[in-house]
Amino acid sequence: MTTVFSADTYLKRIGFTGTPEPTVETLRQIQKKHLLAIPFDNSLNADAERGFEVLADADIDADAVFAEIVEGGRGGVCYELNGLMRRLLRDLGFDVRVLGAAVIQVNGSFGPDLEHIFAGVHLDGEVWLVDVGLAGPSFLEPLRVTEEVQTQYGVDYRMVPADDGYRVVQRRPRGGGWSPLYKFLLQDRDLAEWKDLVPKLADFPVELVLVGTRIHSRAFDNGQMVLIGKRYVRVEDGHEEVRVLADPKRYREVVGAILAPGTADA
Repeated sequence: MTTVFSADTYLKRIGFTGTPEPTVETLRQIQKKHLLAIPFDNSLNADAERGFEVLADADIDADAVFAEIVEGGRGGVCYELNGLMRRLLRDLGFDVRVLGAAVIQVNGSFGPDLEHIFAGVHLDGEVWLVDVGLAGPSFLEPLRVTEEVQTQYGVDYRMVPADDGYRVVQRRPRGGGWSPLYKFLLQDRDLAEWKDLVPKLADFPVELVLVGTRIHSRAFDNGQMVLIGKRYVRVEDGHEEVRVLADPKRYREVVGAILAPGTADA
């Protein structure tokens, strides 16, 4: 029997209770609860030989991915997780648009446009960024598209205008400076645009986007755990701690904590 996407099952999986009215509060709860319940996990997509090919899968089979992630319990990557979120929000009556972004890379430059896919929700005359597919550290609740500083769990966020109409999403932990997450155009995208992405990336330096690197991430109530390779970032109440996990046993413990629901003591 083929599994069919179910908004009720999805909401139950992430622990959402009550009536999901298309409001800002519902939007906040759904993004946060998703990040608490379902980890970012690129284990199935970290093969360097595949490279950017995974990015061309933006138009997911929602039923198949739903069966594997929501019902099957595995984590996922940006196009899978944000694809499921996009479907859920539309089923709940939200006005959802597809957005693309260029993510900051390990050398401090931005990657290619459309490297990342997420959602813009139009609600009550404003636009909210909804993103459950960025490994992080990232925002745990939707961000309103504005130049005002927005604070979540001790971390500040802002959107800074850049050249050619781009906006750069930046974050600032307690005691730290501003750093970029990604830049995006507030422009509705068509999923077909991702189909032509692979040839456009042929000359992009693969080593700059961590191809082949295992990435795991999960939120907890007031923060987030992010493991990129052996670099472990833990953010709690805005305080950010970075460690390198050289000990294999400790590395396995952290991976287990991130992939196990409700664990925040890594």
